[in-house]
Amino acid sequence: MSYTALYRKFRPDNFDKVKGQDHIVTTLKNQIQANRIGHAYLFCGTRGTGKTTVAKLFAKAVNCEHTTDGSPCNECQTCKSIMSGTSMNVIEIDAASNNGVDNIRMINEEVQYSPTEGKYKVYIIDEVHMLSIGAFNALLKTLEEPPSYVIFILATTEVHKIPITIMSRCQRYDFKHITVETIEKNLKDLSDIEGLDVEEKALRYIAKAADGSMRDALSLLDQCSAFYIGKSLTYENVLEVLGAVDTEVFSRLLRHIIAGDNVSAVHLLEEIIMNGRELSQFVVDFIWYMRNLLLMKTSDDIENVIDASPERIKALKEEGDMIEEEVLMRYIRVFSELSNQIKYSSQKRVLIEIAIIKLTRPAMENDLSAMLNRISNLEKLIEDGNFTTGMPVATTVEQRQKPSKPKAQIAVPEDVQEVVNNWSTISRKLIGGTRTYIKNARLAAGEANGLYIVFKDSVGYEYVSREDRVREIEELIEEVINKQVKVIPKLLEDNSRFEENYVEIENIINFEIVQEDF
Repeated sequence: MSYTALYRKFRPDNFDKVKGQDHIVTTLKNQIQANRIGHAYLFCGTRGTGKTTVAKLFAKAVNCEHTTDGSPCNECQTCKSIMSGTSMNVIEIDAASNNGVDNIRMINEEVQYSPTEGKYKVYIIDEVHMLSIGAFNALLKTLEEPPSYVIFILATTEVHKIPITIMSRCQRYDFKHITVETIEKNLKDLSDIEGLDVEEKALRYIAKAADGSMRDALSLLDQCSAFYIGKSLTYENVLEVLGAVDTEVFSRLLRHIIAGDNVSAVHLLEEIIMNGRELSQFVVDFIWYMRNLLLMKTSDDIENVIDASPERIKALKEEGDMIEEEVLMRYIRVFSELSNQIKYSSQKRVLIEIAIIKLTRPAMENDLSAMLNRISNLEKLIEDGNFTTGMPVATTVEQRQKPSKPKAQIAVPEDVQEVVNNWSTISRKLIGGTRTYIKNARLAAGEANGLYIVFKDSVGYEYVSREDRVREIEELIEEVINKQVKVIPKLLEDNSRFEENYVEIENIINFEIVQEDF
């Protein structure tokens, strides 16, 4: 006997076996039990989520002679004829190849005849968005006032292409993406039935790669198990068959990019290519890796946000301390643009190498995210003390002081000076709005060995001046320099100059910052 693909072999034969669409299944079963069956249904959703399967089950259930809790019995003559495809009461039409006016007119003529057996004539029109405008218009009248024994089920993956006049005459059901957990559990159950020895981590990856489609998941499992017939299917086997890359490789690549080492990053790409990995999938997976890292940096409960092992979460946290959110968002943007370009390119490798160089050399771009990337790099150089000879930024006392009325210099306490020396580190550890508003503030020496944080606008001043936020800054200062310094937010009065009211600490300390040319 010929082999049957898993997605066909395990197609649900009753509503209870449909996975991930409980909200739709429950509604349809209730309608059947209460005999409140509509005349037209519109099933929307992405591929492999169960639209056609549920449509066939519904057609079988409304004609079943002995329904059980709204599900077909699969034992009566009507159910058997529908399952074998010999029933004249269930008509499936592929709108992709039957999309003309004549095809719909033929349906309009057929609906005049009542079913020879069973209660309802059910028309399942798949990919209904492919119908022409004329065909939709021809369908409209019949859809509006069909005979009592006719049910239309329209299925589509592109609901936005359906005319509103058609949609308004149908009960609409949106099929959701099936969760990774649901797909994984179903794959595990079916693997046990088939006697397949599959590693749990491998099933998890297949469930993720399916992107919410149960049919895709079963097809991927079929493909992988066929390559390793009679053997245990491991995570590494799945990566090899699907041309995917382990997350450890993404970690290495990201660290090379953060370090600005494009040579090592390109060598790693060469290694990926030599291992036969699929480059389009590699780009998509790397975007998801960076997405997980961004979620980790912006969420407190990381374990419930990202599905990863404790070792991987630890590595993500290490990488999170090495990169700022704005820079990471730039990385994601560049690779997202690359993902769109690479689909139709014959030079995928070159495009990826250009994207990597873009990430390691933010000076190649002039947009805001690239500028923030360059600033972040400079802050790291200042923090690490890795200065190189170059054109000095005009930061001497003579160059930075603007003409103003003389103001007496004050001595800067050692503790406050140490805060300024480490201000880059302190400000990076702040979170949320505090960090945003602090970026535009200036530092000045305050009374009683305190530190003034001076704001130009009242919004930033009022936000940071809250007692809990001031305490947060003071605690971070104590954490970094191991000393207590009193923080005093100040608002710069309208039309006044900073130099007229405060002495900027950096002028007194007299930093000389040399900018490296990136």
